[in-house]
Amino acid sequence: MENKTYLYPTYEAGRDLMLKNIQGSIVNLNLIRLKKIADYSEFPEIAPASEISGYEAFIRYINLAKPFLEQGGGQILFVGKGGHFLIGPPDEHWDICVLVRQRSVSDFFAFEQNPDYMKITGHRSAAILDSRLLPLEIAL
Repeated sequence: MENKTYLYPTYEAGRDLMLKNIQGSIVNLNLIRLKKIADYSEFPEIAPASEISGYEAFIRYINLAKPFLEQGGGQILFVGKGGHFLIGPPDEHWDICVLVRQRSVSDFFAFEQNPDYMKITGHRSAAILDSRLLPLEIAL
């Protein structure tokens, strides 16, 4: 079985999210698996002076992304250290879980396409080995 990683959404996944026509806010559930050492080889312009861990790079990303998120009406609800599932595959783990509320799907896409925000996403890419993003529509 192939070990496939997921770092970015596909065009089809984005289109499908838009077509759901969700009214109101969404909460994005992010599950993150980190690299031991951040890899800035594709982002030398933002690389730190010395080697840092994937965890440090991801926290750097969160701190830099937060103002862009809040400017668009979003909010980080929770950032927590993960581990292995209590219910789930015993060999699967996630290092960090992040819950982010966005006012709307449109606001989420606007945040993701902000040119100034895009300049700091290299910290995220340098940090992450694998990820999952599940947009949650409020049900109750």
